[in-house]
Amino acid sequence: MTLPYDDFAPAVLAPQAPRVAPERLLEGLNPQQRAAVVHEGSPLLVVAGAGSGKTKVLTTRIAYLLAARGVQPGEVLAITFTNKAAGEMKERVAALVGGRARMMWVSTFHSACVRILRAEAKKLGFTTTFSIYDQADAQRLMTLVCRDLDLDPKRFPARSMSNQVSDLKNELVDWETARDQADNVVQKQVAEVYATYQARLREANAMDFDDLIMTTVDLLRVFPDVAEHYRRRFRHVLVDEYQDTNHAQYTLVRLLSTPTGDLPAAELCVVGDADQSIYAFRGADIRNINDFEVDFPQSQVVLLEQNYRSTQTILSAANAVIARNPERKDKRLWTDAGDGERIVGYVADNEHDEAAFVAGEVDRLLDEEGIKHSDVAVFYRTNAQSRVFEEVFVRVGLPYRVVGGVRFYERKEVRDALAYLRVLANPADTVSLRRILNTPRRGIGDRAEACIEAFASRERIGFAAAIRRCDEVPGMAARSAKAVTEFADLMDELRSLVDGNMPPAEVLEAVLDRTGYLAELAASTDPQDESRVENLAELVGVAREFSERVPDGGVPAFLEQVSLVADADTVPGEGDGVVTLMTLHAAKGLEYPAVFLTGLEDGVFPHLRTLGDERELQEERRLAYVGITRARQRLYLSRSHMRSAWGQTSYNPPSRFLDEVPDVLVDWRRSESSIAAPTPALTTVTSRVIGTARGRTAGPGLRPIPALEVGDRVNHDAFGLGTVTATRGAGDSTQAEVDFGAGTGAKWLLLRYAPLEKL
Repeated sequence: MTLPYDDFAPAVLAPQAPRVAPERLLEGLNPQQRAAVVHEGSPLLVVAGAGSGKTKVLTTRIAYLLAARGVQPGEVLAITFTNKAAGEMKERVAALVGGRARMMWVSTFHSACVRILRAEAKKLGFTTTFSIYDQADAQRLMTLVCRDLDLDPKRFPARSMSNQVSDLKNELVDWETARDQADNVVQKQVAEVYATYQARLREANAMDFDDLIMTTVDLLRVFPDVAEHYRRRFRHVLVDEYQDTNHAQYTLVRLLSTPTGDLPAAELCVVGDADQSIYAFRGADIRNINDFEVDFPQSQVVLLEQNYRSTQTILSAANAVIARNPERKDKRLWTDAGDGERIVGYVADNEHDEAAFVAGEVDRLLDEEGIKHSDVAVFYRTNAQSRVFEEVFVRVGLPYRVVGGVRFYERKEVRDALAYLRVLANPADTVSLRRILNTPRRGIGDRAEACIEAFASRERIGFAAAIRRCDEVPGMAARSAKAVTEFADLMDELRSLVDGNMPPAEVLEAVLDRTGYLAELAASTDPQDESRVENLAELVGVAREFSERVPDGGVPAFLEQVSLVADADTVPGEGDGVVTLMTLHAAKGLEYPAVFLTGLEDGVFPHLRTLGDERELQEERRLAYVGITRARQRLYLSRSHMRSAWGQTSYNPPSRFLDEVPDVLVDWRRSESSIAAPTPALTTVTSRVIGTARGRTAGPGLRPIPALEVGDRVNHDAFGLGTVTATRGAGDSTQAEVDFGAGTGAKWLLLRYAPLEKL
């Protein structure tokens, strides 16, 4: 809806609500909270520790502005990150100030920007009815752009292009600047894609989500009259979760609170906690909150350390862990609620033992301590770790739900992999066949699929049989027909493995390798694709475990077992709700009476890819801090002595975060495993990914290991020519570091799996 300037006039936006005495609003606040509410004048940073009542401070400050300082509702802009948080804030403000809350802008960054852009659309060459493309729309458009530019989908995947363009927009880099700054082939190609993508958006009278903020920033910069209008309108700008802002959001906040002519700066109040900054992978910049006092030299800082959520034992553990991060503002959470129960620690033999311990302890809490299912949360670092908890919970009858991701067997990559196995086991499975026909992309588009379907209908044969006769299909392009033939030949080759009763894990590995599915994910820059690779590793582990239990069981038997487990997944919880399973990233902002923080092993949590990067390790530690501070009364910390990935066992040392929790706070139910660890294996999920083939090569584990020495010249299917710069390991764990030159650089490759040829 278009919002003309007149609709913003404060006089129009001030229906009277019952007056609230300012002092009544301050009742029940501690001294620091009170200071944050009554502060006026200079910019204010409220450093709000976990559970310290930051939402209460924000909503009370807004009500106090109206009650004590005569501020009009229309002069207030309050920004948060999620629609849920914005809705809750509106409700709480309305409870304090009545109907006048409707006249305030309490919204997400994106919602506020849409409102501004609708009002100013004509200045930008858009109509007020411009479309907003969600992630799926934007991805489809990017795929069309890459196809029209005739880009190699293996070298320039559409998803990777989308992510890189998104990163540029979040840094406020337009396509012209990206083109001018490009200094290699990849960057130049990204700039060309960016330019074409933006042209297509404009042709469609559309913007994507990143455009909403970037275009609003451009609007305020290019049109001084518009900037002045909104600065006069919004005299009080409040921002929640400031530690999660990216560069574009930071710039928008600065532009809206900048003085203009005779107009002083708006009063700016930001609330956040650098210790809970965990979204760098989404573009969040911790410097925005750490450098607030540098950016706003006259600013004041209020520290909220009193916690109203957790016991002192839990807070002491959180304080001890986060204190290991350097260059942070000193903050120590405390509570007057007492010490509470000690933290429970448990060392499991493996991930199944760990899940069984969690399930057993949940049962005990339900039976002996009056805890409800909905009071319990199980946290883990990556989505793939949910699988073993799901299976154990199904087996023992514990109702649960997975938050922050779909259930393991419903995840796209898992369903795609299982669809391949179903077609290999049952060629007549048309639904599964059509799912994988162009997955990963192999040049068999919707038109080709429609031609095959029409031919099958005309000839009264199955879809699979029609594929075999693709050279007879009318209207099909020669290129598509060739791709269909190659797909059919590949499926014949893979089906011979099933017919030969090869173990399911080996068939699955061959499918992921020979189809290029794993290679496409491994080549992606999308952080979600890293999680998808881990889910596929978990699925291989499931298949390996099946073969250990049923040595003679082939692919059909494995699929039957998976179907039964997946079907049991769909049974809803009853009674007192369900146990919540979620990643640590999804847990932000939540709290539970009982929390299980699992997988505390170096290489799992902290994640393997962060171990060599101090900056990323600091973010992992903040993630641990977030996880610990979700617990109100009971906290459990557990790790596995060994765990499986890609069907192989890895022995990871205890997480450094466990060592950072004082022993006096922990009651170790089991402090060590009964299994002795061999020399730690080098074969891990990440080394498998690094060595994954980007093209068609022998299946994983079937490739001969080349004998390489420093200085040898090699050729890689995806990275091209390179020089060996170092080697390590022996046998199946032999690795080589290869320098592939500009654009790719040096990479460690696990030679058993790398598509590498010695020259």
